[in-house]
Amino acid sequence: MLVVGCWESEKKQQATKKMQFAKRLQPLQANVFADMDQAKAKAKASGQNIIDLSLGSSDLPASEHVLEAIQESLSDNSTHGYLLFHGTQAFRQAAADWYTQRFGISVDPETEVLPLIGSQEGTAHLPLAVLNPGDFALLLDPGYPSHVGGVYLASGQIYTMPILAENNFLPVFEDIPTPVLAQSRMMVLSYPHNPTTAIAPLSFFQEAVAFCREHDLVLVHDFPYADLVFAEDTGETPNPKSLAPSILQADPDKDVSIEFFTFSKSYNMGGFRIGYAIGNAQLIRALRQVKAAVDFNQYRGILNGAIAALRGPQDSVQQSVEIFRQRRDAFVTALHKIGWQVPTPNATMYIWAKLPEPWTNDSVKFCTQLVEKTGVAASPGAGFGKAGEGYVRFALVHEPAILEMAVERMAGFLR
Repeated sequence: MLVVGCWESEKKQQATKKMQFAKRLQPLQANVFADMDQAKAKAKASGQNIIDLSLGSSDLPASEHVLEAIQESLSDNSTHGYLLFHGTQAFRQAAADWYTQRFGISVDPETEVLPLIGSQEGTAHLPLAVLNPGDFALLLDPGYPSHVGGVYLASGQIYTMPILAENNFLPVFEDIPTPVLAQSRMMVLSYPHNPTTAIAPLSFFQEAVAFCREHDLVLVHDFPYADLVFAEDTGETPNPKSLAPSILQADPDKDVSIEFFTFSKSYNMGGFRIGYAIGNAQLIRALRQVKAAVDFNQYRGILNGAIAALRGPQDSVQQSVEIFRQRRDAFVTALHKIGWQVPTPNATMYIWAKLPEPWTNDSVKFCTQLVEKTGVAASPGAGFGKAGEGYVRFALVHEPAILEMAVERMAGFLR
């Protein structure tokens, strides 16, 4: 019995021994947004009526002609199997045609376009194709969290380029240390920018392309808010082409650049998980090799819906832009009325607000207490990087009346 007991005790100890994981996961353990999700759940359990302004997931519907294309595909048995690269030709052609019409850039659908399961897949997987362990990636701070995660999964190092209000939230390339540049392989930009809402002019992209050519860097541009831009308040029809340029306009020969587009924002198709990469043929081929090791493409019916979105009427895009403009104006006006002065953004679906006293150095505490006491959920600026501390991001994903109600709740909290 003693032998059996000892054996069972040893077996139990082995079973409870801590499992070992790859070191590349260590930087991914801290997640402000997961903490905020827990704070929202706790507030909801306590009886708070949650107004969630923390997630940039559009509440607007996809267009009927897009849904019809997907619905028709469901009854076609030929769409039910695996979809390999050559089966995506019609989608790649539609994407190439859309880019050429929109930006005047000639695109080869066979070598310069790659379908993606959302642009986040592309930005997270590309470092695996570009970086060797220890190589640097130059990232915006604040910036989108998945850009960081992809570099860490590739065992790369990160150098953050602070983007500050006094520089119009654009990085200063001259501030990057020479030793870091010597070990750098890629730079990631994203304009219109999440979370700061900044727009980069074409002249800045031309500067970025020249800098990356000089230092042999891959230039990555995440472009989800290509359409969510607002014209000056003159009553004129928004002109996205002039307000939000493509990186390929600065690099028409696609020497160093690759750009990622998603249907989540322009076409309200976030849950459909569809996007694409467009740009340098060598980068497209390398990303395709990584993708082939991870997954096939998504369901053909989803691609048919995306084709319908690109080739069909674009009225819904401008309607969405106008809806977000109205929400922006309602929310900013309400904040100004309670004494919280924030700039009016010219792009995206967010408000990037500098925190008032006494919260200027603890955005996480502000957001956790705000949702606990008022039910209003926002994203702490610290979750987007060190330079985001002192700010909070609100997503305009509710109707104006609900946004104004959120501000009323915040007014009492701030007092």
